[in-house]
Amino acid sequence: MPQSVVKVKEVSKAYQRDKTPVPVLSNLSLTVPEGEFVALMGPSGSGKTTLLNLIAGIDRPDTGQVTVAGTDLARLGESELAKWRSRHIGFVFQFYNLLPVLTAFGNVELPLLLTKLSTQERREHVETVLQLVGLSDRLHHYPRQLSGGQEQRVAIARAIVTDPTVIVADEPTGDLDKQSAGEILDLLARLNGEFKKTMVNSIEEFGRHDHRAPRDSS
Repeated sequence: MPQSVVKVKEVSKAYQRDKTPVPVLSNLSLTVPEGEFVALMGPSGSGKTTLLNLIAGIDRPDTGQVTVAGTDLARLGESELAKWRSRHIGFVFQFYNLLPVLTAFGNVELPLLLTKLSTQERREHVETVLQLVGLSDRLHHYPRQLSGGQEQRVAIARAIVTDPTVIVADEPTGDLDKQSAGEILDLLARLNGEFKKTMVNSIEEFGRHDHRAPRDSS
């Protein structure tokens, strides 16, 4: 039976708005076994991004416990948490968060700059993951030269280049047309199925792509 990679136990989280606490999560518990593909569904503002940020160690709960890859995140200081995150978490954002001044290669290489890998080793890792996401011919293209689907593929390559324990994706298809969204979901499913990556994704709602103005497909 697969071990639980993510354990969220009785977690609550609220944010301050004009000095008034606004509850987002209340006494939430969740377990994600190793190798699972989990989709968090709900409308905007339902707490999906907050939960992903807690799992990724980007934010901390007000109460409760978050354990990922056997580590109780509350026990880590900020510098320890940053090192842990770089080793265990690959984060895919809805709006890509690529640096416009860097090529696809440069954006994917960024997380590896924090490692002890040599220049040649970093190059091999980057070329491997860009090939995996189908962008071997786009290594030297800048984000402005890529379609929305291609930009998100670069973001996914950046998320997996360090071989993280968990891939966290916050509405990864939310800014894409229907075709590109389907291709990105297929890619995430492949990472889960073939490479056994544990995936925790958020999805706002089904069918939203049918009502959005299409962007270029990948």
